[in-house]
Amino acid sequence: MAKWTPKHEAPEPLEGPVIATITGGTIVWFVLFLAQLPFYGWFDDHGHLWWLWTCLAGGGLGLIGIWYVRKRDAAIKRAARPQPTTAE
Repeated sequence: MAKWTPKHEAPEPLEGPVIATITGGTIVWFVLFLAQLPFYGWFDDHGHLWWLWTCLAGGGLGLIGIWYVRKRDAAIKRAARPQPTTAE
């Protein structure tokens, strides 16, 4: 069995509005949680309470994601800045 070798190089990763995308997704999760909250009793009666907690978990993980991508974006911008040279 021959070892697999790629036939072409992998493309560069796409960079887009990452912070806006993660923030938008987090807002959607929290809105879904709040929209389902009035139906707590129905979800509990029908065994679908996990839907509610899934939305809350998505919102919570989204907050962690926002923190992470903001730190990542700041690190990328910091690395792209020209470094000062020292004169000797």
